[in-house]
Order: sequence, then C-alpha cells, then structure tokens
Amino acid sequence: MPTVTETRIRNRFRVQPNHANNNGTLHGGNLMKWLDEVGAMSALRFAGETCVTAQVNELNFERPIGIGDTALIESYVYDAGRTSVDVALQAWREEPRTGETERTTESSFTFVAIDEDDGPIPVPELTVATDDGERLRRRALEADY
Repeated sequence: MPTVTETRIRNRFRVQPNHANNNGTLHGGNLMKWLDEVGAMSALRFAGETCVTAQVNELNFERPIGIGDTALIESYVYDAGRTSVDVALQAWREEPRTGETERTTESSFTFVAIDEDDGPIPVPELTVATDDGERLRRRALEADY
C-alpha cells in the first residue's frame, strides 16, 4: 500500500512575464493550475490510476511570487476515502540565485480516481510508514484549510 512519503512531490516553475498579473507578480490562476498539476501527480502516484480534481479546499494566498522568482510546489497525499484522495499543497517563493524560500500559499485538493469510462474507482488504503510521513500527515490534518 502506498505511503505518505511515497506520494511526496516537489516541483519548480520559473515565473515568466507571461505568468504575471498587472502588479508584476504571479497570477493566482497560474499558481492554482500548477498546484492542480502537481497535486494530480501525487494522487496518481498514490492511486495508480488517473485522478481528476473534485474539490479545491480553502486556498490561501499569503504573499506574492515575483517575475524571475521560482515557484516551488510541494504536494503529498495525506488521507484517502473509498474513491477519493486528499492532497496537501504548499507553494513557496524561491530566490533562484540563493535558494532562499518563503511560503506563499497553502491549500488541499480532493481528487477522485477514475476508470477509462470516467467512473469513480476504489483507491488503496493510505499507510504511514515513517516518522516523516506521520509529521507530514499530521501537519495536513491540523492545517486550517
């Protein structure tokens, strides 16, 4: 059975001018798309099946990410139902020259595993095999989203 840490994915996106809003910072819609893409990868890794977004839980934009910065996205599965998968998501502004990071966004998305006919299918049981996995799962369950 898949573990929390096996579903953990970190991905980076360089913020270009075409990703920006009128303030010269990353447009929230672009960030949401990147969160959805990385979250779907964690859900797929967990379920072993295609997963589609069913719900975006509270999405908190705490601070902006500027043009030229890197958006660092982290996702992992922290809970699972019969056909659904809950994925914790966080984003950071990363200064590409130094690697210095600052958290900018926090959310969780719910995905549903589907078959080739787009019908929901069961997902495996989530296991927590390490202290790091337990820490991640607890952080997500205690988050305010």
